[in-house]
Amino acid sequence: MIAGLELGGTKCVATLAEGRVVIDQRRVPTRDAAVTVDELTGILDEWTAAQAVRAIGVAAFGPIRTDRSAADFGTFLATPKPGWQGFGLAAHLKARYGVPVGLDSDVNGAALAEGRWGGAVGMANHAYVTVGTGVGVGLVVGGRTMAGRAHSEMGHIFVDRAPGDDAAGNCPFHGACVEGLISGPAIAARAGKAGEALDEMHPVWNPFVHVLARLVHTIVLTGAPERVALGGGVLTARPELVPRVDAAVRASLGGYAQASFAVGAPALGDQAGPLGALAIALDVLEAEAA
Repeated sequence: MIAGLELGGTKCVATLAEGRVVIDQRRVPTRDAAVTVDELTGILDEWTAAQAVRAIGVAAFGPIRTDRSAADFGTFLATPKPGWQGFGLAAHLKARYGVPVGLDSDVNGAALAEGRWGGAVGMANHAYVTVGTGVGVGLVVGGRTMAGRAHSEMGHIFVDRAPGDDAAGNCPFHGACVEGLISGPAIAARAGKAGEALDEMHPVWNPFVHVLARLVHTIVLTGAPERVALGGGVLTARPELVPRVDAAVRASLGGYAQASFAVGAPALGDQAGPLGALAIALDVLEAEAA
């Protein structure tokens, strides 16, 4: 029995599972760290009182320290989310439950889940891109997520923009980075309403497709993935954008490396994130047993 916590920008999902099989799953809104973690540990307390939970996996928004050798492993860094910076989540869970705690970024977790159970089974190199409250990239190379002192933050790179696109961008750190241009809040700022309320012909999707395709172009030439999954709330609401992004990527590559990758929706759908936390829990269990 294992537990997983997926911490997202608007909601958190707690999952109790036996391996891959989900036994219980609950959601709480993401507020400040004190309130949110209190609600999540209340759920974990209930589960651990009823059965032995062997490990906890956390797939969290970032930036967060993912280097297990660091003294501040599992601590939130310069996140724009109020009340989270400096909170040591991994240490808190380890002290409370006394079991192995694995932690990675939410999008890395989703990528690991796609590799274990989804559309990237059997692939050593693959990627997962989420476009929702923020934009993140989980890049798996050689079966392991790409990370150093912290996880990758490719959603904050700068790319060239569609002709005529002069939006200021709403990333509080970088303005018109990828996240500042195509995240859910960025779309709402451009169009005056949320993306799910816009039809597929709305002109806001032209710069969206262009910027996302440029991000995928960079991923393809950086990590050489066999597959790039495009997920998150924005694309879940507008799945018809995925083939448009695929076509735009192949056009921008101009035939270079074109035969070596696929672009598609996550095979695990909206469960990729929660299952990602479980994949992280299994990874830390396997590492401790090795």
